[in-house]
Amino acid sequence: MSPVLAPGKHLTMVSNATFLTMELPITRVGFSVALAQDGLSEEGTETKACFPDMCELIEEFGAMKAKQEAMETSLKETENQVLELKNKEASKVAFSAAAGGRGTIGPYTTDTTMIYNTVITNVGNAYNQQTGIFVAPFAGMYYFTFFYHAGGQDSSGLVLVKNNQYIISTTDHSSSDSADNGGNAAFLQLQQGDQVSIRLYANCHVWGSNYRTSFSGVLLYSL
Repeated sequence: MSPVLAPGKHLTMVSNATFLTMELPITRVGFSVALAQDGLSEEGTETKACFPDMCELIEEFGAMKAKQEAMETSLKETENQVLELKNKEASKVAFSAAAGGRGTIGPYTTDTTMIYNTVITNVGNAYNQQTGIFVAPFAGMYYFTFFYHAGGQDSSGLVLVKNNQYIISTTDHSSSDSADNGGNAAFLQLQQGDQVSIRLYANCHVWGSNYRTSFSGVLLYSL
């Protein structure tokens, strides 16, 4: 008759058909098993056996996997932060330019775009000193200012233009004054590619100067 062994026993045959049993190092590992059937869920436990070395390897592998996932999450967060900083740096836009020279500009028979060819600052390179036109590199809220100095004997006037639409202006009629000064400012919501410039009204003049007649703009925030 063959002997019946209890779990965890090993059968060894020796002389005279004597049977001996030896204990084997077996570790039992418990884990949860989730069952779902017909929309119902149930949790139970199942116990499986493994050798100690194998159990240690499984635990080490699980720890390594958790560390790898944590490192991947941290790397992704760092990449997102770097990208955000790059976007913020790229979206900085500000310029100031003056009408260079020393003398009158105008009068002309038609409204004429002012060329502010002395660039004081041009962060983002959105202002073109050859054409006098600012082109919005990003959609956002912008703030623009313009000022002028002129002789009082002739009319003077400038207007802020967005895509050929007149927005705000500053003017003065001819008088016995020796000099006139004027300016204005506006917040403009621009789309990428919108153009902003200053035009000199027909039959008006301003004084070209690096210190008195200027045009400036800045991106306050992106939209």
